[in-house]
Amino acid sequence: METNEIRGAVSRTVENTASNIHGAINKASDAARPAVDHLASGAHHAMDSLAKAANQVARQLDTRGGQLMDAQSRLTESCSSMVREKPMRTLGVAVAVGFLLSWLLRHRPSQN
Repeated sequence: METNEIRGAVSRTVENTASNIHGAINKASDAARPAVDHLASGAHHAMDSLAKAANQVARQLDTRGGQLMDAQSRLTESCSSMVREKPMRTLGVAVAVGFLLSWLLRHRPSQN
């Protein structure tokens, strides 16, 4: 065999082998594509569900925050109204509560 013939045979063998490998890669890629698509679809669905849940929690927190602010405003107004209408009684209640808390804190069981 001549050198040119050997070179041509080797070249054809390399080309055939490369073509076969490319074909195998394409088959493997085609076979894996449905699984990858399924995984990607599942990941998108999970992310959409998570985003929906996070938005619901954010709306709930916003609603609850507003309700707490309203309750605080009502309580503050109620206390202010009571102080304006009955200042001596309010002062007496505050002093009594202070004494009661002081007594309870002094006579609590030790934490040892």
